[in-house]
Amino acid sequence: MFLSQLKAGGIICRQGEAARLVPGFETTYDLAKAAIAAGTTVAALIEKQGAGDSVDLLALAAEGKLDCPVRHPDPAHMYLTGTGLTHTGSASARDNMHADTAGMSDSMKMFRMGLEGGKPKPGETGVQPEWFYKGNGFNAVAPGEDLVSPSFALDGGEEPEMAGYYIIGEDGTAHRLGFSVANEFSDHVTEKINYLFLAHSKLRPASFGPELRVGALPDHVEGTSRIIRGGKTVWEKPFLSGEANMSHTIANLEYHHFKYALFCQPGDLHVHMYGTATLSVADGFVTEEGDVFEIVSPQFGLPLRNRLAKAAAETVKVKML
Repeated sequence: MFLSQLKAGGIICRQGEAARLVPGFETTYDLAKAAIAAGTTVAALIEKQGAGDSVDLLALAAEGKLDCPVRHPDPAHMYLTGTGLTHTGSASARDNMHADTAGMSDSMKMFRMGLEGGKPKPGETGVQPEWFYKGNGFNAVAPGEDLVSPSFALDGGEEPEMAGYYIIGEDGTAHRLGFSVANEFSDHVTEKINYLFLAHSKLRPASFGPELRVGALPDHVEGTSRIIRGGKTVWEKPFLSGEANMSHTIANLEYHHFKYALFCQPGDLHVHMYGTATLSVADGFVTEEGDVFEIVSPQFGLPLRNRLAKAAAETVKVKML
């Protein structure tokens, strides 16, 4: 089962080739909250609502009418976060960025910690991963919209990832809706200057969708990340995800995020990205304004496409009250 959110309001449920509106709900967020309140699953609630009108999902996507799969009505209550160095193979690209450090880099040390303790036995707590704050709902970009790189950025590069969606219930419990592909857009040149610039490199937009896969993340995920320039593919590489290709379990990443009371406030929406091992910058590729990022995994429905744009320079003003 796949869910899509219409910008104008309305939820689309796709099963196989059949895509239909979900009666009785305008947003995936409200649907999920209703399922939590009823003590049921999203899939069961959709089945209870019955089949709505059929829609042409491909046409709606082509017309730019699909939004991120889930949004919070108040963007300030939508957290965008992520974890890095979680995939087998992810350390090599990162380590190369910080290879001038004496001995083993901090990136490689953290990656090895994950290999050794990121998949704990039941009842045990695994090692905590690298964690970063991406922003809030104002930074969540819909499929087809531009990913805007700040004027002060030194790079605008893609990161193909899986993202999990969570809504916090009234008792503080995190409820996972499902997963989608994501582009965790970052400034890798700034990050390369010094690893302590990681936070600066992450605080910018990210894109999600178009479809949310309801249920568990497959153990093995395959996809392709490509960059299109002037209608031609100028860089392309496969990427892998799922726990079979990760040094951490999803449960361990979830524990180390939701162990903080701050992230367990009722009604909040969390979109958490789990990391990647595939980056065009690792191959020395330099993106240009107008490039189109395409991230696709057949297991997660329609492809995610966004064009790279650059923001105009702005003056930062601070006034004394």
